[in-house]
Formats: sequence, structure tokens, C-alpha cells
Amino acid sequence: MLGWWSSRGNAARFDLFVRGTFYVTYLFLPPLLLLGMAGEIGTAAVLVLTTAVLVHTLLSVRLVHLGIEHYLGRVPYPRLWLAIFLVVTCVVLAAGELAYPHPAPGKPDSPADGIAVLLLVLTITALSTVLRPLPLTLATAAGSTFLFLTAPPGHAMAMSLMLAFVALAFRTTLWMLSLVWELDRSREVRASLAVAEERLRFARDLHDVVGRNLSVVALKAELAAQLARRGRTSSAVDEMLEVRRLAQDSMDELRAVVSGYRTADLSVELAGARSLLASAGIDCRVIGDVTFDGEPAGALGWAVREGVTNVLRHSEARTCTIMLRGKKLTMSNDGASTTGFRFGSGLTGLRERVSALGGSVTAASEAPNRFVLTVELP
Repeated sequence: MLGWWSSRGNAARFDLFVRGTFYVTYLFLPPLLLLGMAGEIGTAAVLVLTTAVLVHTLLSVRLVHLGIEHYLGRVPYPRLWLAIFLVVTCVVLAAGELAYPHPAPGKPDSPADGIAVLLLVLTITALSTVLRPLPLTLATAAGSTFLFLTAPPGHAMAMSLMLAFVALAFRTTLWMLSLVWELDRSREVRASLAVAEERLRFARDLHDVVGRNLSVVALKAELAAQLARRGRTSSAVDEMLEVRRLAQDSMDELRAVVSGYRTADLSVELAGARSLLASAGIDCRVIGDVTFDGEPAGALGWAVREGVTNVLRHSEARTCTIMLRGKKLTMSNDGASTTGFRFGSGLTGLRERVSALGGSVTAASEAPNRFVLTVELP
């Protein structure tokens, strides 16, 4: 159970909580009404009322589900379900008023008033997911009007205020749910943009460094071919030697570009990690100073780069701590799943790189939702 909960993102957890607040309303209110009215009406009437309330509750739950999904942009507007729901609501309200128009002896209100209050609360709760603010306000006003026409004034006033509160509370909760999902999508987009920007930088470097030389090689090779056809063998040989020199220079420049991409400066990577995580809404703390350079610093810089990539791609982190003690680097973040962890290609490549220097890489999930990456060099 805990593993299932931990595997869900923050947005999915809040979504589940919001839906639960709606469904709990339909779980507890109908039984309370039926138990309270069992002594006022006959057994046959209780059975009929139970059936009507059950049908209305099932329609409400279905409409709430479709309304939330539509509000989040996942399904079309549930017009047919809304029409059926409103018809059933009106029929049950009218039947209650016709069956119990007067209060029971010694009671200030009739059983129809209790039925009306229950149905209207459930109805406004369901309508808050499918109606815009103005139609929802009109529906709430219509429910209040019905209460004033059928119930004692004091009772009607209290119930009208409750209907208004229910409409406002559930509509506001739905709005908050959409904001949470929007923020979650924005976070994923920022992470994807960061990766795309790095790829674009690498492609631009390749184009700028290698593209020009390859164009010259193509022209030189074409010129050598033309000279050879004309019998100017000596000039053609000179041009091909120039082509070879250009090809060798291009290979050297390409190695330099790839080496620069694969070699990470630790200080630069730490500063970049703080900036990139901050732009993704993650609070990043860097503890410790860089007191060495060379190949060990490059390896730890690569570890920081890989760790930040994992935080952005595979977690719902809100905080990340990077601690550097000598040649031991520890990255810890929250928002991680505690189940199903395995070494991916990035961590595997990091382990191979660090192992070549005699170091070690450990990565593990820790309860309740933390992930810790540790890289230690001798």
C-alpha cells in the first residue's frame, strides 16, 4: 500500500485526495438521512426512498467523475449525464413533497424537508464539477428558493447558506486541482527544455566546428577529381593531400568538442545544478567547496550532471542537497519512488567512469521518499 502511494507523483496524490473528498460526501450523507427518517416513515417508504437515493447517488458519483475529467480537459462535456441527473433530482424532490407535504406529529419539519436537504447538498456537490461559476450560482439560488418554498424560514436560511458554502468549497478545490496539474506539466516541460537545450548546444558546436571543414573537404575533393580528368596529376595529388590534412584537423577538432562535452568542470557543474534546479522550482543547497581539480574533479562534475538529470526526469523533488567532503560527493533529493529502482544507462556509465579511477558509486532509495547518490574517489 505504501509502495503504491509512494509511486504516485504529488499531482496524482492531490488528485486522489480531491476525488476522495467528493466521494466521501456520497458515502456518509445518504445513510445518515435514511437512519434519521426510518422512525418517521413506514418500511415500504424506507425501501422506496433507499432505492431513489441509491440511484441518485450513483448518478452523482458518475457525474462527479466525468465533471472532474472534463475540467482537466480529458473527456468531452457530459451533457447527457447532466440532463439525466437533473431529471432524476427533480423527480425525487417532487415525489418527496407530494408524499410528505406536512410535518410528522411533534416534528418541526416534514420528511420531505430532510429529503430535499440531502438531495440538494449532493446535487450542488456534483454540479460544482460540471457547471461554470455563473450557472452554478443560479443552480444554488434555485435550490435555496425551493427550500424557502417548502421548509420553515429559519431552516431554509441555514440550509441555503450551507448550499452556498458547498458550491464555493468544491468549486475552489477543483480549481486548485487544475493548478496542481498545470504546475506538474510545467515542471516536466522545463526539464525537457533543459535536455533539449543541451542537445542543441552540442549540435551547434558540431555544426560550427566540423561543418565548415567538411564543406572545404567536399570542394577540394571535387577539384582534385577535375584536375585528374584533365591530366594534371601533380596538382590533383596536392589537392588530395590538402584534403587529408583537413580531415585530420576535423578529427582533432571533433575530439576536442566531444571531450569538452564529456568532461565536466566540477565548480561549473555545481553552479549550473543550483541554477537549473531553481528554474524547475527545486530548492538546491550546495555544501562544501571544490579543493582539487584534474580528472577526479571531472568525474565528480559528471556525477553532478547525471544526478541533476535524474532529479529532473525521475522524481517529484522539492529539495535537493549536494554535499562535497573531500573527494566524496553525496546528492540527496526528496520526491523519489521507493520501489522499482534500477541502474539506468546514465548511472551505469557513471559507475564505469568512476571505477576507472578506483572509486565507487552507490545509489539507493530511502524511506519515505528520498533518493541518495554517493560518489567517492580515492
